[in-house]
Amino acid sequence: MARPARLAETPTELLSGMREVIEGPLAEIANRFSLRLADRCPHTALIIFTRECTGRPRKVAGPADLIERVTIGELDVLRQSLDHGATRTGPARLAGAAHRVWAVRDRTDTLLVLVLPEDAEVAAPQEISAQFGVVATSIRQQVAQASPDYLAESRAASSERARTITELTAVQEATLTGLLGTLRSADLDDRRARAAATEIASGALIALRAAGESDRARFAEPLTEAFARLHAEIDSLLCGRGIDLHCSGPADDRSVSGEIAYAARAMVRAVVLAFGAEPGPERIRVAWACDGDNLLIDAQEQAAGTVDTEALARQLSGRADAVRGAYTLESVPGWGSRVTLTIPLEHHRPRAGEHPLSVLNRRELEVLGHLTAGKRNRAIADALGITESTVKFHVARLLKKLDVATRGEAAVLGARLGVDTDHLP
Repeated sequence: MARPARLAETPTELLSGMREVIEGPLAEIANRFSLRLADRCPHTALIIFTRECTGRPRKVAGPADLIERVTIGELDVLRQSLDHGATRTGPARLAGAAHRVWAVRDRTDTLLVLVLPEDAEVAAPQEISAQFGVVATSIRQQVAQASPDYLAESRAASSERARTITELTAVQEATLTGLLGTLRSADLDDRRARAAATEIASGALIALRAAGESDRARFAEPLTEAFARLHAEIDSLLCGRGIDLHCSGPADDRSVSGEIAYAARAMVRAVVLAFGAEPGPERIRVAWACDGDNLLIDAQEQAAGTVDTEALARQLSGRADAVRGAYTLESVPGWGSRVTLTIPLEHHRPRAGEHPLSVLNRRELEVLGHLTAGKRNRAIADALGITESTVKFHVARLLKKLDVATRGEAAVLGARLGVDTDHLP
């Protein structure tokens, strides 16, 4: 429900109101901002357009028949028509039609668009621009810090976008391929018309495929580039500290989603800051690798070994959960600390008709077999010739893949599904 209209707010009311806007899930920030502006600037829809969010660059509030049809191309045209910090009131093309809007392009390059009713005026545009600056900065900070809310929302949006692009591409390719087949038919007359139509359809088909590739490229990042950005970031964090930094990057140049790259960098930054806060760390080593299915990160510091593991775990857990990752933490005073992170490049779920254990790899099946036999981590590590930390990692991974909460549940599921416990390695 909208608040009663007032001429002005006290500083306390202003700060409290903006706090309500920027708190909460990032996906709903447009709705919260729209409610705040409803009194001083009546509008039928509100749209925030930001390139910061790879998963969902549009944050929208308003009637679905309008906001769901507004395209990124239309918003980009409107954004490009404004200088940084500039505002505009007038007609703009949105959802394929002309609408009266008020728009501002923040210095963060984020765009705010208010779709206005007839004859509506924007009261205190400078004040709204300043408040939007706070909103835009909040969005940028959530993305930069890769908060769990942002990662979860963005990953879900990326999956939906990829599904939609695939479906649209398949439909359009089928349509245009059929059109080409018809136009190339020897039964048709008018060769010039057929040749012209064939050229047009061929061009459209190529453009459609190129658009799909462009979208995939825009929202993905090669692992080597993601690591290079991380190296520069942590090098800056440790500048002048006298700490010997060693970084080892991935040999695999495959592309990963922006959400995975954001999450990986955010978690490593948190680890490096925690290591750097210890008294007298001498050397920090960060290594990235890819085993084909997962991004593997290993961060170690030598000498101190007094990192606050509980505080660091709180920072890592939300982000790891958001991208279905797992981590281990070890710290031994006088020896050093180590953090390992494993982030799946893709999330595998059993398809309809597949066996529930089909999502597990060979090593995870072996670990599940030992869990089903009632063995503890140390016994499993000895049997498989791996470290206890590695066992913990495999246990965490298989719990997520099987969608169970505890080792006991996994053991019960393994027994029910007939996991082999008689020929364990």
